[in-house]
Amino acid sequence: MECSTDVPIIQIVDILGNYNYSIVAKSSARKDPMYDIILFDLDGTLTDSGAGVKNGFIYALEKFGIAAHPDELDKVMGPPLMDSFMQFYNFSFEDARTAVKYYREYYREKGVFENTLYDGIKELLEKLKGMGKTLCIATSKPDVFALQVLHMFDIHKYFDIISCATIDDKLCKKSDIVKIALDRAGGNCYNAIMVGDRHHDVFGAHENSIKCIGVLYGYGDADEMKAAGADFVALTPNDILKYI
Repeated sequence: MECSTDVPIIQIVDILGNYNYSIVAKSSARKDPMYDIILFDLDGTLTDSGAGVKNGFIYALEKFGIAAHPDELDKVMGPPLMDSFMQFYNFSFEDARTAVKYYREYYREKGVFENTLYDGIKELLEKLKGMGKTLCIATSKPDVFALQVLHMFDIHKYFDIISCATIDDKLCKKSDIVKIALDRAGGNCYNAIMVGDRHHDVFGAHENSIKCIGVLYGYGDADEMKAAGADFVALTPNDILKYI
């Protein structure tokens, strides 16, 4: 049987004229949602890594004579580093590789520590483990940094499977990283769901035929989640529990 991630969304307009599509049509929502396997993105979903990532980009871009301000760098939160340098700054492949080296030079020494855990994340993870869920990390962050961050905040203990990009960038596509986590966890469209803050997370989930909860407290917004086709949205970490 094929799995579908096509979900009709109800658009709700509030008194300010803004839409909120966190309510999913009853016909498409599971009456008794019981996802046993939960895949989490890391940056922008579990931790607010913006300062370190953006400062790393600023450091790398300065090496090429390009000035950048943190306020214009939300766009680099989420995609693989190589993609960001080539897409947003028109770098050649070789220049992008050099820029990534500069970025990691900064990130390794300072950026990884310019990071905070979102309020409510530990409580969320504890609740999910108490419910007997299998928790996975599926992140485009290289394994060496992802593991450091997870241990730094003492949340590694909650995760059964950790699927990351590799430091050589041979593995960096989100859908591939999600697939590895699903394969290791025995996940499928009936028992697994992704949680992330950017359209890459939604696409990576849907390319593997699982649904995605888009969180709005990270670096994506409601417009991005709607355009990407997120199946659900969560305003806070605790809201994630509504769909699990």
